[in-house]
Amino acid sequence: MGSPRVLTVMDSVLLDAGVVNRCRRRVHLEHDPAMRDAPRAAPDPTGQQRKADATAHRRAVADRVARLVGPDWMEVPAGADLRGSDREQATLALLTAGARFIWAAQLPRDPLGGRRGSIDLLVKSDKGYVPVLVVRHKVTDPGQGARTSPLGEPMPGGSRVDPLRKIRPQPRDQMRLAHAWRMLQAAGYAATGRAVGGVIGLDADVVAWHDLEAPTWPGGRTALSEYDHRFSDRLAVAAAAANGGQPLARPSRILECRSCPWWPICETVLLEKRDVSLVARGEDAVTLRAAGVQTVDELAQVPAGTDLQLVGLPSDDAIALAKAWLRDLTMVRRVSEVSVPRADVEVDVDMESFGDAGAYMWGVMLSGVDVGERQGYRAFVTWEPLPTKDEARSFAEFWEWLTSVRLRARARGLTFRAYCYNELAENRWLLASARRFKGRPGIPTERQVQDFIDSDAWFDLFRSVQEQFLCAQGKGLKIIAPAAGFSWRDPEASGENSMRWYRDAVGMDGGEPQPDQRTRLIEYNEDDVRATMTLRQWMSSPEVKKIPYVGDL
Repeated sequence: MGSPRVLTVMDSVLLDAGVVNRCRRRVHLEHDPAMRDAPRAAPDPTGQQRKADATAHRRAVADRVARLVGPDWMEVPAGADLRGSDREQATLALLTAGARFIWAAQLPRDPLGGRRGSIDLLVKSDKGYVPVLVVRHKVTDPGQGARTSPLGEPMPGGSRVDPLRKIRPQPRDQMRLAHAWRMLQAAGYAATGRAVGGVIGLDADVVAWHDLEAPTWPGGRTALSEYDHRFSDRLAVAAAAANGGQPLARPSRILECRSCPWWPICETVLLEKRDVSLVARGEDAVTLRAAGVQTVDELAQVPAGTDLQLVGLPSDDAIALAKAWLRDLTMVRRVSEVSVPRADVEVDVDMESFGDAGAYMWGVMLSGVDVGERQGYRAFVTWEPLPTKDEARSFAEFWEWLTSVRLRARARGLTFRAYCYNELAENRWLLASARRFKGRPGIPTERQVQDFIDSDAWFDLFRSVQEQFLCAQGKGLKIIAPAAGFSWRDPEASGENSMRWYRDAVGMDGGEPQPDQRTRLIEYNEDDVRATMTLRQWMSSPEVKKIPYVGDL
């Protein structure tokens, strides 16, 4: 096979910036003509919502910067009815005219380099054009040393060393900037001198500047050299697939597989081969293959106590998981005696959120000794489409109820504990709600929320499962709770589907709100809460001994 440049002279492959952050196998599948009509996983509604939120954020930032810079602001027309080639010609016309600020630029294609792509903003300095991204995440942290410039002067020449911020490493941002920089170079419009790029983040108060030629990557590499290495590799993979060559990438399970549209295809291949990555994913699978362990069966035969040099999990855990997988066991005990701390008064909690827009429901299940509050399930919910001020009302009612139960238990000399499954989500919205609705009636302070999170009264059942069980098929509640005998009423119950139901429940897509979807969401939340309660009760009972002990495998 020739070099990537020779391959792309045939104009067979043009890759966008995202390719350097995708796995090699996905790149192959995306460019294999034989896979053009292959079935794929349905789009992730959470991911779709994040994209919608990011689009709205970019539009808000564009409008703000346009007001600040005035008549020098130019926009390339966008829309579903516009061809990419038309937008590319419009961008090229603005570049040729020397426009100072070009929003929504469709960069001139680079057939020799194999590149295509767009960039949120191009800024003209006295040396040429530099790329600027607009993203919906934080791009700086408290500290010092970052180079930033005001939004009204979004160019490297207006930057200064910021005494209050340091750059937050965001590899994906740097890779996208490097891609745009290489495209500008190929078109002859890149600024001379060092390669730089700016990012406007979630706070949208400054432009943070990245030196793409600074040795900030492991091993002294630069963002630009890292990008060049990744891109040339992905280009070779894509070109081989497009031209019917020998595949340069084989399936292997990694973290990103769970959200990849091609996962059903890769999973089928991996199951047929009983590939070792089904148990030890990512770099651990690479390490095992290099050691001659290709399949789950071979991993299960490795003697306990063997150091396999894994980084994702202990070697003995990997061996035990392989044995569990071969027996089709969802979980095995890693301890002889399983325990969960209990209390006189117990509350199970589950929160429902919609992307980053907010938390619209807090469901609770009260059980244990009677403290004068109705036992069983109840939900604190808002059906106004998020984001909404009514979210403050529903959260305040939830917090006041929870606090009341705690105080009643304390007044009677009873112990109290609240349980959730994987506290990361609940903790995020507990703290975010206290912060966002500060000062409103019934809203606790962040300190009060943090004190609750840090106390023994708040228990994460996920951590208990993680510490006391090995889970061959994942540790999600939908996977683990059935081992305790629990099942969801709705056969389509899942976090992904709940996003779709929510859109219908509040009429987010322009239709009338659907009461039946509201009922469905409340029942889904109630089942999640009951699943948590059932799981912890089962873990505290002799029934848990029916789960095989790892030492007996």
